[in-house]
Amino acid sequence: MFCSQGYANRFHLVHLLIVISFIVCSHGSDFKKDFEVTWGHRNARIHDEGRLLELSLDREIGSRVQSKERYLYGRFDLEMKLVKGESAGTITSFYICTGGLNHDEVDFEFLGNKSGEPYIMHTNFFINGTGSKEHQFSLWFDPTEDFHTYSILWNPFNIILYVDGIPIRVVKNNMEYGIAFPTSKPVHVYASIWDAEDWATQGGRVKIDWLKAPFTAYYRKFNLSNACVWNDGKTDCGVNPGWIDQKLDWWSWMTLRWVQMNYLLYDYCTDTKRFKNGLPPECLIS
Repeated sequence: MFCSQGYANRFHLVHLLIVISFIVCSHGSDFKKDFEVTWGHRNARIHDEGRLLELSLDREIGSRVQSKERYLYGRFDLEMKLVKGESAGTITSFYICTGGLNHDEVDFEFLGNKSGEPYIMHTNFFINGTGSKEHQFSLWFDPTEDFHTYSILWNPFNIILYVDGIPIRVVKNNMEYGIAFPTSKPVHVYASIWDAEDWATQGGRVKIDWLKAPFTAYYRKFNLSNACVWNDGKTDCGVNPGWIDQKLDWWSWMTLRWVQMNYLLYDYCTDTKRFKNGLPPECLIS
């Protein structure tokens, strides 16, 4: 459920979006050239000379695409427009993942809902195969009406998630305290839509209405140019990548705190009922 927002909050967010619009730029690329369909081929369609990707879910199968290249560190940007109308039980996603049993992964997952109810944005991290590091957010816009940019910045210092250039979550590299952080395994970039009715909507209580299928999401303007391509054990990061040592400055931290105060629905680090034997160690580091 959306948090209640006053006029002052709305005005502040509009101001942030205007400022950030001068900074954020999404570069269009060719899905045909840079991605391949790895699941649900019949439900993946590419239009507009490679610039628009359409992924669908029907009663039999969803769909997923994967970048042809692998990357070790980078900033990954993608515009998405989510399933419109009834979407309960579905998940539309954008994520990076190493693959394998002990995989590293960073997720944007959008939990569908009954028609007229807002989406929940579910973010999660897996390090060496261990996840359960969820943050969930409501959104300050309708993600089905237009495209919005979702970004993952991953460098040796932190992982930062952005929505339309606004930071919404950060995970620091705390390896000095014995906390695992992804530093050595290259990732593919993925986009997908799939059936998750066992948990996606109200904990699985609301199932998919297959009479409304197919469920379709759209992707465009992905940007992988700000990433280090992995090839034969070596990385190519281009010339002087500005993101390689990027951290949040004071203004970005204040923006992050504001977003979390107004739109954060769930933080695993505050869930003492779930972690009865104590919170995960990263939650105890300021």
